[in-house]
Amino acid sequence: MAATQRIVIENGAIATVDAQDTEYATGYVVVADDRIESLGAGRAPADLANVVRRIDAAGHLVTPGLVNTHHHFYQWITRGLATDHNLFDWLTALYPTWARIDEPMVYAAAQGSLAMMARGGVTTAMDHHYVFPRGTGDLSGAIIRAARETGVRFTLARGSMDRGESDGGLPPDFAVESLDDALAATEETVRQHHDPAFESMTQVAVAPCSPFSVSTELMRQGAKLARRLGVRLHTHGSETVEEEKFCHELFGMGPTDYFESTGWLGEDVWMAHCVHMNDSDIAAFARTGTGVAHCPSSNARLAAGIARVPDLLAAGVPVGLGVDGTASNESGELHTELRNALLVNRLGAHREKALNARQALRLGTFGGARVLGRAAETGSLEPGKLADLVLWRMDTLAHASIADPVTALVFGAAAPVTASFVGGRQIVENGRLLTVDEDAVARSTRAEARRLARIAAHG
Repeated sequence: MAATQRIVIENGAIATVDAQDTEYATGYVVVADDRIESLGAGRAPADLANVVRRIDAAGHLVTPGLVNTHHHFYQWITRGLATDHNLFDWLTALYPTWARIDEPMVYAAAQGSLAMMARGGVTTAMDHHYVFPRGTGDLSGAIIRAARETGVRFTLARGSMDRGESDGGLPPDFAVESLDDALAATEETVRQHHDPAFESMTQVAVAPCSPFSVSTELMRQGAKLARRLGVRLHTHGSETVEEEKFCHELFGMGPTDYFESTGWLGEDVWMAHCVHMNDSDIAAFARTGTGVAHCPSSNARLAAGIARVPDLLAAGVPVGLGVDGTASNESGELHTELRNALLVNRLGAHREKALNARQALRLGTFGGARVLGRAAETGSLEPGKLADLVLWRMDTLAHASIADPVTALVFGAAAPVTASFVGGRQIVENGRLLTVDEDAVARSTRAEARRLARIAAHG
């Protein structure tokens, strides 16, 4: 076997985001192959063998890589549309276009979404893909291929919809699957792509889209399928007041009670948004360990409301951050969500302590890893964990006059990423991706966006 190869990062500030929120004003991290071997204050040990690279992190903050817990990659090629709509009107406006996506479009959109996140410090990403028009190719395979090429750790939440327009749903009938087809395709995706290993680069979750786009039977059988296969479950929940009204009218109960009745609460489940939750809803999530993907920019963009994140955290609910699809968060960047989560949750009188900078950083790192079921592997800088970490430059005009680097990262402008590592492999250098050609990706996404617009215009 080859000898262990080490990378030494030193002279930088370090925020470990471990259980004690350990920080070092000046410290080091030793990466051995794909793992964090050691870290601490001061200089790295002098007698390390097989050091292949030393990185001077002076002027930088070293943190765990960011973890994105909710996204829809395909929306990269429909950005900037329906910009003044609420959720249901926005879906109604865009589903006729989304229903015409195909494999080349989905691949290009995944490349664009992943590239934007990765160059901004994301090392673990996820995609909730639920639009599978008939005869349009291997969409799941295209998304996974794009993630593999970009070099990020990845969870595909294989979504599904079986409630089309003729059944009272929003998407066209040709863009939804039957119950049996959705379950069979989801199981095949898990069997073909899910890797449960500690160092896994690709995992799959079972993810029917939402209570108003899938049947109760798909929800129930989807939960049973996930638990039989040993994978996680993901869906949208309690995003808008209209959704709550819909659940009461159709099921005779609110969203959280409906989820519980269909087997959709538990430590293996996480929900996107969770904006409109009362005290009993939060208590149910805390009791069952159900996680939340908080998407502040998208919730603001669609005027959905403000999730009760401080209350969720106080109750012990696992909470991470999500970009959400870029048709409702055009920037597509997770590091801006650190700041937006903090600011949005402070809106209102006497809420200046609702969230602080370190809580926001935890949401974007360890909180996200916990939500995705990977907190033992990533999300904090600790010996034995995977070497997923980011060096943020803090000595430029944007941040140099802020003494505390964590405050600078969260409260300040989006910080430049000098280096980002996934499993010890560098994927970003000085704000540019090393794994894919960003300019080529920009050209292909523009071309596919124009092609989709032409197809949609002709019905």
